[in-house]
Amino acid sequence: MLQHSSQRVAALRAWWNALCPEREIFLRSGGQVKFIRISRRAQLLTLGSVAAVLIGWGGITATMAIDGMALAQERAALAAKGQSVAKAAGKVSDYRKSVDALAQDLEARQDFMDELYRTHFGSEDDDAAGQDLVGDAQDKGGSLTAKISMAPEAAPLMRLQERQRRFALLLTGAVERRADRAAAAIRSFGLDPDALARTAARAQGGPFVPWQGAEGALTGELEHLADAMARMEFLERSLLSIPSGQPTSTPMLSSSYGYRRDPFNGHAAFHAGLDFPGHRGQPINAAANGKVSFVGQRSGYGNVVEVTHGNGLMTRYAHLSGFAAHVGDTVARGAMIGRMGSTGRSTGPHLHFEVRLNGQAINPRRFLEARKDVLQVQQIAKARFADVGNRG
Repeated sequence: MLQHSSQRVAALRAWWNALCPEREIFLRSGGQVKFIRISRRAQLLTLGSVAAVLIGWGGITATMAIDGMALAQERAALAAKGQSVAKAAGKVSDYRKSVDALAQDLEARQDFMDELYRTHFGSEDDDAAGQDLVGDAQDKGGSLTAKISMAPEAAPLMRLQERQRRFALLLTGAVERRADRAAAAIRSFGLDPDALARTAARAQGGPFVPWQGAEGALTGELEHLADAMARMEFLERSLLSIPSGQPTSTPMLSSSYGYRRDPFNGHAAFHAGLDFPGHRGQPINAAANGKVSFVGQRSGYGNVVEVTHGNGLMTRYAHLSGFAAHVGDTVARGAMIGRMGSTGRSTGPHLHFEVRLNGQAINPRRFLEARKDVLQVQQIAKARFADVGNRG
């Protein structure tokens, strides 16, 4: 093994000696001969130096080439990023334009709602509603400022949000005042609006269908407004259903509500309604909006038409000579439903008019002698529902 290695070393040395033998260079000049001897060591040093120079130059060239490629790649990446930034800037610009357009559209709608509010409710109590808004705005002012500072392009929408919240407060105040007037008008008839509301609340039902909207979609102001609108709607409808219209054109009463002497036997008796004398065939009109629930004869009453008005109220029109309505008909205040007569237990042509609450007779006089301000509230409610019906 050793011998084999020695032979290889000897062969390598022989090859190296053959590659770089000692050389002598003869030079002749002026008849003289000189020679230069180049040793093997000098040749090896020279060859190593040349090789080192070539390797260094190659390394530098390769490094420059690599650096050039990297620079080109970086330039390409920067160009791509520049295009991406330009595209993003374009999207931001388009977004801001769309936000501005949306804000302008919403502002125009809000201007319309403000004008509608002033037309129907006036501008009273603006300061009170504004004070209500101030306290809430102070609680949320920090978060609002933060949102605007984080997204300046959303500032118009945030300002519009505050304007709409103020509008909701103003509208809620107007609706509540109108509902309170309707409640006061109902009380003037001797009825309890809260009791009517409780009775109406029990008459509800239907399948449960979960709300699909986002949680918290309604703000507190809008929820309050919705509740106020529902209360006003109920009270005004209840007010219109109260039988305060004159059932016939006869202004004179021949018999009042309460105890009286019976016209046939002279004994003390209870009279459950009011009697309006007139002539046979005289029109009989519904005293309030409602639905005809009975048309026919009742003992002692003769020919009768009964109209239910909701909330437990019913009116009865008796001693008629003829009918002008059918069961199930929906009638409006003042609509003709029959003709005056003298059927049943009657001494002559007249209308016997009753008002019943949950089946019990109550004095109709307080309904037919409503104050002027109460009738005005009824007229306002009637006009609003008529306007809603026309738009529908």
